[in-house]
Amino acid sequence: MLIFASYDNILHAFARNKEVVHTYGGHKARIHLLQPFGDHVISVDVDNILIVWNIQSEEKYLQVDFDKATFAVSAVLHPSTYLNKILLGSEQGSLQLWNIRSNKLLYSFPGWHLAVTTLEQAPAVDVVAVGLVSGHIIVHNIKFDETLMKFQQDWGPITAISFRTDGHPVMAAGSPVGHIALWDLEEKKLMCQMQDAHSTAIAGMSFVPGEPLLITNGADNAIRVWIFDGPGGTGRILRSRMGHSAPPTKIRYHGQNGEQILSAGQDGTLQSFSTVHEKFNKSLGRGSINKKKSKKKGLKLDTMVLPPITVFASEVAHQSDWDNIVACHQGYITCTTWNYQKSSMGAHKLRPEEFSKHKPIDIHATAVDITSCGNFAVIGLSTGQVDVYNMQSGIHRGLYGKERAHEGAIRGVAVDGLNQLVITAGSEGLIKFWKFKTKDLIYSTELPSSPSGLLLHRDSGILGIAFDDFSINALDIETRKIVRTFSGHHGRINDMTFSPDGRWLITSSMDCTIKTWDLPSGCLIDCFLVDSAAVSLTMSPTGDFLASTHVDDLGIYLWSNRSLYSLVSLRPLPADYEPSVVTCPSTCPVQGDEETCDEMIEYVSPEQLGEQLVTLSSLPESRWKNLLSLDIIKKKNKPREPPKVPKSAPFFIPTVPGLIPRYIAPEEGNDTQSKVVNLGVLAQKSDFYIQLEEALSTNEYTAPLRLLKSLGPSNIEIELRGLAPEGGGSMEVMLSFLRMIEMMLIKKYNFELAQAYLALFLKELVLKIECNAGQI
Repeated sequence: MLIFASYDNILHAFARNKEVVHTYGGHKARIHLLQPFGDHVISVDVDNILIVWNIQSEEKYLQVDFDKATFAVSAVLHPSTYLNKILLGSEQGSLQLWNIRSNKLLYSFPGWHLAVTTLEQAPAVDVVAVGLVSGHIIVHNIKFDETLMKFQQDWGPITAISFRTDGHPVMAAGSPVGHIALWDLEEKKLMCQMQDAHSTAIAGMSFVPGEPLLITNGADNAIRVWIFDGPGGTGRILRSRMGHSAPPTKIRYHGQNGEQILSAGQDGTLQSFSTVHEKFNKSLGRGSINKKKSKKKGLKLDTMVLPPITVFASEVAHQSDWDNIVACHQGYITCTTWNYQKSSMGAHKLRPEEFSKHKPIDIHATAVDITSCGNFAVIGLSTGQVDVYNMQSGIHRGLYGKERAHEGAIRGVAVDGLNQLVITAGSEGLIKFWKFKTKDLIYSTELPSSPSGLLLHRDSGILGIAFDDFSINALDIETRKIVRTFSGHHGRINDMTFSPDGRWLITSSMDCTIKTWDLPSGCLIDCFLVDSAAVSLTMSPTGDFLASTHVDDLGIYLWSNRSLYSLVSLRPLPADYEPSVVTCPSTCPVQGDEETCDEMIEYVSPEQLGEQLVTLSSLPESRWKNLLSLDIIKKKNKPREPPKVPKSAPFFIPTVPGLIPRYIAPEEGNDTQSKVVNLGVLAQKSDFYIQLEEALSTNEYTAPLRLLKSLGPSNIEIELRGLAPEGGGSMEVMLSFLRMIEMMLIKKYNFELAQAYLALFLKELVLKIECNAGQI
């Protein structure tokens, strides 16, 4: 099964949902229509050029150019049972039936003088549904060119049409406002409406064949499956997959397992994305001023929707008991609470008591943090006021300072892991330390520049401070001193994150760079460029992934930490280092990264890594470990009684004549001659023996060693016994063998073989060496 998708003027075919198996490049303009057609696929671009592609060969089968003035193609359909034929709709309202095999126009339908927006095959043969820009739906018989029925909806042009095929005569139609109309084809009337199925226009819909399931997708970056099992014929959501319809602004990992990422987008929604599988994704919804009023029938949602979330904080402690997420909204003084377990907006609205009756326009929340216990939220305002709220009840628990904590706007707040300190930073360039419980000021110091953000690593007590002059400082909250200063960005610092162990500080900037700073050494150890600036960063608590969001991009990108899987040099980068542009992670392989070679290049390990190291031979132990035990093995394998060979009887058995004939007893031989023959002189020299003789003059022992390594234990024993003079050898060859062992021990390779060969040599020939010590 293949999935076809086009981007600009390129058409791709996907297999297994992630692998690009075919690419079709022949259009010169953007492709806006696609239609699979058996072994072919049809594509139409905005220049009104239709191309039929062969799927496997990626070649053009047919190309047809249409005149935009007379027939601008706006819809394409393959009618059921119509062999080699396609039906085309136009912006002028007419229809054309083509045979793509013979490249002939078979018939032209005059149409209804309104632009055709979509075509859909009905369950009945020869019948198609035609959607028009006026909102009309025409059910037409193309065999007799006869209109069977007409429908009209008041939501604008028809964007998609689909028919149920499970026995119910129902037709669904989509609209630009996100509503779905269900029409009864038998009674020819509207059956029901599914309003706000999507927040934007319905882009496509399709009933699952033979089942009461409708799949829809829209421009809101969502795909939903609806099931029709209730009374009245209306549908309910069975399952859905959705992302942000506008670029995300802030992301943070939620929990300690590193499997969930909370993301706030410009569309005003707060969503949770799983790094394990998409089925664990969920949406916490869109912020609303009054949830009850927003759910009332006929009330527009836009009037009650809160602005997008700018910053948020979350904790897993007590998340099953009460709300565990606090969010600040753009230009809004009230902070909202969210419940991760219930996947919804919480019950509390956090704002100062003096603003409970009236909401000032020029004051808004700028920073927020939640204590590690999950009981309290600390919120900073643009006026310099810092307040504390109880997460369970939403009650205001006090503020820091007499009236306000800072003279300028709060740029960041942080609470340590033991709820002892609260650190605040203001736009006037001061950072202050407060006692969490008594809210007394402990320490205040002036920063070198106006801060733009704070980030605290609670385990190590290191506070990261980003400044408006594009520099970053690391401050120790115990000593209250700046311990590291980093500079090198050439744009505003967008976000920063710590590694789980607190050794790395990763920052992103508007200069499109992502940099990794090593805190112990105070050096830059990694830097790379991306196509668009990273708006937000977060690193998983397990340290395996870095997540990033980018300008004008709907997705969240995951970067793998290579230091966990391979050896990575963490040496400081030079001052003149120029980073290279890295493509954002993708689910599809990049063509340029594919190697052109057909054979996979395998790494071949050298024979010896270093002369100072002992190197083994990598031979199995059976080839050398039992060399000293060969006699024991042979003894164990020897049968207890040798097999008895029956004596062969002669053809004529001699007998002694007499009254009773008897056989003649065989004569016993009295041969006393010795049968021991000394074959030392007549023995044939082996290849190993010859190579050892040659090595006496060349002093090169690689060839005899290679031959000896290829032999089995029994053959090795035979070769060593053949070195003795009794076996046809000589003392010179025995000396050559010892020189080979010496060479192996000096070079420290084949170390275990040298020990085993030498031990067997001494065991077999030690007596010969003692008797002829003077010759060696």
